[in-house]
Amino acid sequence: MDTEERIKRWRLILGEQSQERFSSMSGGGCKLSQEQLLMDQALAAIYNPASEGGFGAAGAGGGGRGPSNPKITKWLGDVRSLFDRDLVKIVQADAMERCGLRQLLFEPELLEHLEPDVSLASTLLLLKDQIPKRSKESVREFIKKIVEEINKKWESDVRRAVTAAVNKRQHSPLPSAAAMDFRSTIQRGLKNYNPELKKVLPEHFYFFDRTATTAANKYHIILDIDQSGSMGVSVIYSSIMSCILASMAAVRTHVVAFDTNIVDLTEKCEDPVDLLFGFQLGGGTDINKSVAYCEQFIENPKKTLFFLISDLEEGGNRAALLRRLQEMKESGVTVICLLAIADQGKPYYDTKMAERIAAVGIPCFACAPERLPELLERSLKGQDLLGIQKEFEKQKR
Repeated sequence: MDTEERIKRWRLILGEQSQERFSSMSGGGCKLSQEQLLMDQALAAIYNPASEGGFGAAGAGGGGRGPSNPKITKWLGDVRSLFDRDLVKIVQADAMERCGLRQLLFEPELLEHLEPDVSLASTLLLLKDQIPKRSKESVREFIKKIVEEINKKWESDVRRAVTAAVNKRQHSPLPSAAAMDFRSTIQRGLKNYNPELKKVLPEHFYFFDRTATTAANKYHIILDIDQSGSMGVSVIYSSIMSCILASMAAVRTHVVAFDTNIVDLTEKCEDPVDLLFGFQLGGGTDINKSVAYCEQFIENPKKTLFFLISDLEEGGNRAALLRRLQEMKESGVTVICLLAIADQGKPYYDTKMAERIAAVGIPCFACAPERLPELLERSLKGQDLLGIQKEFEKQKR
């Protein structure tokens, strides 16, 4: 990048008031292109006060009533055409924080122009009871886009992870076309490959033992999800994971949401959007009460995975919570505490409570969304989860 281009970029960062100074530095050559001028106008709309043409009120911090809808709609269109997707999400977030543009969330025609973003979706869920009727369907469609996007990335990996851990261990002498282990049959029969027929002629056919997937022997995955306001993004990822798991016959899935109250959302797992709208983000936290509720579902501890997804800001009985989690682990349940499921930023959580939970041998860490299928597979396989914790923490640094 040459010097002139660097000067133009700094001019865009610092705004129109720096134009004269940069022009003198470059001998009058700091002239923005048409596209750069559009960028400058789009950025000025949210980073300048209203007195200088911005959306917000005069002075720092914004908070005015904002411009008319057509103006915002045009601005959103400009932003999406001028900047890449990651920058669009940052600018959208800044627009709401600096300029009081929460009306972006409440107008159907504006929601259509917003770039789908997990953080923005969590804000919508937090404010869902304030959204007017005319916008509810648009909000649902906006969240549906995000769910479908994440689901495309995850579903095959989650299914593969569960299948690899649960169904690929034992073989059965009972033949069944549905239970055929094609991979083992072909691999072990390669020595009998017939070049003339160009086919493998196996001496023996292998079948999976489906008795391991009867109701009593299925792995049971319980997700106990904190629905306090700080957990919005984690709630979205947890809900999508829950729905994928609930659709698989190889495992049983329970989904519980809690603040100071408890809501069993298992029946809503057919549709991740319905499940998300079942959460009531915000409010206090009684983790111990929720863990106690979940204990009733544990029938075979050694075949149970219990995920506590929480910031551990316990408003209930901390000592009882720690004792309950420890007893659950000692009974044979695989207990994992996820402080956050997020791909950016350091999670907010109660460090002292996290340290106390980790001290009794329960893995307690934040997890990037793309690592969840791997974590699930390794948990089902009974691998060392404390080792996984150290590995995940090392990669986040």
